[in-house]
Amino acid sequence: MIDSDIRTESNDPMLLSPAASRRLLAAAPWQRYAVLGDSIAQGIGDPSPGYEPRGWVDRVAAVLESVRPGLVYLNTGWIGATSAQALDEQLPSVLEFRPDLVHLNCGGNDFFPQAASPADVRANLDTLFAALTRTEAQVVTFTLANVWDPEHMAPMRQLRDRMAILNDLICELAAHYDALLLELWDHPLRLRPDLMSTDLIHFSMSGHAVLASEVVRTLADRVPAVR
Repeated sequence: MIDSDIRTESNDPMLLSPAASRRLLAAAPWQRYAVLGDSIAQGIGDPSPGYEPRGWVDRVAAVLESVRPGLVYLNTGWIGATSAQALDEQLPSVLEFRPDLVHLNCGGNDFFPQAASPADVRANLDTLFAALTRTEAQVVTFTLANVWDPEHMAPMRQLRDRMAILNDLICELAAHYDALLLELWDHPLRLRPDLMSTDLIHFSMSGHAVLASEVVRTLADRVPAVR
């Protein structure tokens, strides 16, 4: 017998079904999807029982490809990348790719393990947002969730205030450049006891599945409704 209380990809109440995801993005115009940033942009994390071992960004790309056959997808994100490295080592490849949809997430590594100057991080992020906006691509980003309150997250709690500073920068720049913004700081996902990987830094795959649904909902804000 299967315990009805066991959460899986098929019954997770925070997930969009594949059909619902396709409906929301059925009229999506994008054909060239690029991602740049750090390990969050790359989409890494521990496996979760009952969930496909696929990061959020690959899930979003799969939904887009299902409604736009022939979609081309480039992910330049990598573990440990700082905002300066995203600017110097990833942005040129993304600009050459000529995306019409681009996701940006970086800056966390600037504040970890030591705190960088917020002014320096803001300058790097501002340059990234500006360069991507000039391509006329739709830019999308999200803030980090406040995962540091539960007791098991105590070893990483010193990051909370630093990531709040990063989130403020992301919100400011997203508003300035009219980027799509998914705000995760107070999202109920953050309260799930199985959310984090063993490194206490990255979401597990169940978290990635929910994050993918939230990104699809966010993208749908710029997609004409299909009736």
